[in-house]
Amino acid sequence: MNEKLSHARAKVEALGKLQLGFYPTPFHKLERLSEMLGVNLWVKREDFSGTSLFGGNKIRKLQYLLKDAKDQGCDTVFTYGATQSNHAMETCTAARRCGMRPVLYLGAIVEPKPNDVRANLLCDRILGAEIHILPSEGRSTKDTMKANAATFAAHRERLAKEGHKVYDIPVGGSTPRGAAGFAEGFIEIQEQAEACGLKIDYLCTATGSTGTLAGLTAGKILCGNTTTKIHAYEVGKKDPVEYPKSVAKLANDTLELIGEAPTATPECFHLSSAYVGPGYEKPYKEANDDIRLLARVEGIFTDPVYSGKAFHGMLDEIRKGVIPQGSTVVYLHTGGTVALFSEPEIIGDLNEDIA
Repeated sequence: MNEKLSHARAKVEALGKLQLGFYPTPFHKLERLSEMLGVNLWVKREDFSGTSLFGGNKIRKLQYLLKDAKDQGCDTVFTYGATQSNHAMETCTAARRCGMRPVLYLGAIVEPKPNDVRANLLCDRILGAEIHILPSEGRSTKDTMKANAATFAAHRERLAKEGHKVYDIPVGGSTPRGAAGFAEGFIEIQEQAEACGLKIDYLCTATGSTGTLAGLTAGKILCGNTTTKIHAYEVGKKDPVEYPKSVAKLANDTLELIGEAPTATPECFHLSSAYVGPGYEKPYKEANDDIRLLARVEGIFTDPVYSGKAFHGMLDEIRKGVIPQGSTVVYLHTGGTVALFSEPEIIGDLNEDIA
C-alpha cells in the first residue's frame, strides 16, 4: 500500500470504530458485461458487508456511529426511514449486536399490509425493534420526519426520564461520523485497485440521503485522488441546487471531523437525476430491464429502489458515451436486494417473465 493511502486510512480510523461488518468487501471484474459494453467494468460488493446479506451498505457507517454510541453509554438507538429502509433494518442488526434497543420511526411511502409484512420490515420485526409507522401523506421521507420531529423529541425525553440514554441517528446515518465510513470505503477501493494494477476512471453509485456520496468524496480528497470521477445517480427527487450543496457540506464536515481541510465542492462529483423514474420506491421498466440484464449475464441481483436504478444509470451513460469506451469503471453495489421480496408496488414488473 502506498504511503498516501496508509496515511489516509490512519486518519479515518483514528475516529474509532466497531468491527460489525466483513471487510474488505469483494472487488471483482464483470467479465461478460465488460466485453458486451466495451469498458473495463468492476464491481465493489458492498452488498456483502454484513452483518447479514440483507439491507445494504450502511454497516460501514454504523461501525463508526455505534462506537460513538457505546462511548457515550447509550442503551437505545433511534433512527428513521421509509418502511422498507435498508438503513433502519441494518441499524437494528448493529444495535442488537451491541446490546442496544432499536426504535424505528418509518414513513409509509408504500403502505405495508398488516397481515403480509415483507422484506426489511419483516426483518425489523424479527429483530424485535420498536416500530412506529407514520403516514407519508404524499411527502418524502425527509419531510415526513420533519413533520413529526416533536413526537420523536418527546419520546426521547420520556426515555431519558426513565433512565435510558438514546443515540439518535438521522435518515441514512448521514452525519459526518457516519460518512467517515465511506471515506474509509473509498480508501479500501483504492487499495484493492492498486493491488489489481488498476487506475479507476469512474466510480459509480446510488445516492439518496447524501452520506455515501459525501463519504466517497471526502475519501477521494483525503487520498489526493485527482483522476477518478465519481458519478452518482439520485434515487429520489432532489432539489437540483440545494442537494449538491448538501453533499459537499457533509463531505467538508466529514473532512473536518477527520482533521483535514474542508475543500469539497459540488464540482467534486457528477450528479444525475435522470434515473429516478416516477420517484423513490417507484420502479420503471428501463431500470428493471437492466436489473434483469445484470442477473442474466453475471448472476448478480440488484434492487429496484437503489442499486438497480444506479446500475441502469451507469449503463445508460456507457451506452451514450458519457462514460467513454475503454474506461475502467467501478460500480459500487450498495446492496438492498431484500427489496426484491417487498411489496408489488416496489418491484414493478420484475415478477413477470420477460424474455
